[in-house]
Amino acid sequence: MTRKTAIVTGTSSGFGMLCAVELAKAGLRVISTMRKLDKAGPLLKLAKEYNVSELIHLHKLDVTSSPSIRDFRDSVSEFESIDVLVNNAGIATAGFCEELSVDDYRLQFETNVFGLIDVTQTVLPIMRENCSGRIINISSISGSFGFPGLSPYTSSKHALEGFSESLRLEVKSFGIDVVLVKPGSYKTNIWSTIDNMTLDPKSPYFAYMEAILDNINNEKETHGNPLDVAKLVTRLATQRKSPKLRYPIGNGVKMYMLLKTILPWKTLERLILNTLLKKR
Repeated sequence: MTRKTAIVTGTSSGFGMLCAVELAKAGLRVISTMRKLDKAGPLLKLAKEYNVSELIHLHKLDVTSSPSIRDFRDSVSEFESIDVLVNNAGIATAGFCEELSVDDYRLQFETNVFGLIDVTQTVLPIMRENCSGRIINISSISGSFGFPGLSPYTSSKHALEGFSESLRLEVKSFGIDVVLVKPGSYKTNIWSTIDNMTLDPKSPYFAYMEAILDNINNEKETHGNPLDVAKLVTRLATQRKSPKLRYPIGNGVKMYMLLKTILPWKTLERLILNTLLKKR
């Protein structure tokens, strides 16, 4: 049998690194991309531990760079088929709208939305010609729920959700599935930008942001194992039956989504603000 090929973006750490290894363990050839190949050490070490090094092929890719996308597109064209794309590359920008620049939002969208679309457009012709393929977009609970202090990240994930809904309807008839995996809080480094924020005591939002950071830090012990997400992605990538659109995963994620469905916004608003500001 011909070995299937998967592309995974953002594999230097976190979900991306674990997805690359888990897919290789499942027998797929993995095109593992990252912005800086000198960051590949942890991935290569993990791949060696599981004896799947020969199935992981490193490619440099900056999803925000058009020249980098073009180079990647040229290298991908040599493959007869691309069976799976895991759009994982992303960043999280924290802060309050009044104190952020429009460029902060642009960078967030360049990475989490436009870069993802660019990579997706690279594989779509190949998948369409083969009448098969699976595109797995790593979203977030923030794609359904707008938390304060995270409007750049939240809005980018909401955009990803809308894009994925439309894309799924566009390509379903060509045998291509589009899936959203929606993790909650996991022990990955994407939140390092929040943890390392320098708070200005003169900011009118200082106490608010402190309360948010305290809440995040207090809940770190409940953050899930990112391997669970990688295993879910691998199951979705390899199962024969057509997957659903959305797969929420993580502590409290389904509850948040349910509450937003059944409770009036004013009630949710009161619950969130009371939780975040109770120490204020």
